[in-house]
Amino acid sequence: MTTLLVASTGGHLKQLYRLHRRLEGVEGPFRWATFDTPQSRSLLAGEDVDFVHFVGGRDPGNVLRNVPLAHRILRTHDVRAIVSTGSAVALPFYALGRSRGLDLHYIESAARSDGPSRTAGMIARIPGVNLYAQYPSWADGKWAFRGAVFDSFALAGQARPGSRELRKVVVSLGTFKDYGFERLVRRLLEILPADVEVLWQTGDTDVSGLGIRGHHTLPEHELSQAIREADVLVAHAGVGASLMALELGRCPVLVPRRVSHGEHVDDHQTQIAGELSRRGLAVTADADRLTLDHLATAAATRVTAPAQEPPFVLAGGRSHPQPWGGPSLQRDRREART
Repeated sequence: MTTLLVASTGGHLKQLYRLHRRLEGVEGPFRWATFDTPQSRSLLAGEDVDFVHFVGGRDPGNVLRNVPLAHRILRTHDVRAIVSTGSAVALPFYALGRSRGLDLHYIESAARSDGPSRTAGMIARIPGVNLYAQYPSWADGKWAFRGAVFDSFALAGQARPGSRELRKVVVSLGTFKDYGFERLVRRLLEILPADVEVLWQTGDTDVSGLGIRGHHTLPEHELSQAIREADVLVAHAGVGASLMALELGRCPVLVPRRVSHGEHVDDHQTQIAGELSRRGLAVTADADRLTLDHLATAAATRVTAPAQEPPFVLAGGRSHPQPWGGPSLQRDRREART
């Protein structure tokens, strides 16, 4: 029997990769279904992976293209459970999984601190799916709280901002298809001293006329090593970039993409930036107001994570102590059925 882990690349895949080691209530072996990118090939090296068609924002055509692939994967690999952190790539797997009577678990992305996304709302209408929020503030009788990917990190300390001269900066704009973030690139070119070495991971941002050399995507291990060697990471406020920095003990500078500037499909990145800023785990600023002081403050801040993380107990798993479980597991099971 196989547990299938389904996620879009980027932040969805990064958080599911981190969370899957904490899952209780499903059994291995694990198999992955995601997009074929440098990130997925690097992060999932040595894992069993099925690559499926890319699904972008508001992209029903490619959701349907993945239906036959999902059917083949579920049938061929004797899948008994599906776990996903989204996004729309998960839809055909859950629809077919329901028809096959599989054990279905959907963990809403840590990007959504004030309620479920549009995709999550669609999956929630599929009978039999166990639903989990990563924020107790909006968990209810339908969405249970079992912990969160960001709960593993805490502020370790902060030196005096400016005590460390900026020499190397990594800029990560993410890989969201068809959406650029030129506003952030132009602002950084305005404020960064000429002698600062910058690695630009630009995704679909067109930088051809800006006088810099951008990398569309980088393998996970290369980007991680670059962040480790840099003084600070400046990134769009995505879950993947945030997690990568936190795992390396770094406090990122997070700059949300804005739908009003045509930089994303909605403003959920403001939720990520606000949540991590509230926890002291990120420095945040709008692209047009970013300053060197923001970068210096982040460079002087360090983050820590516990050696052992608490379990993420899925419906049917064993109970666990407060505060990770919130309400008792038995009560959450009853509520999840309502």
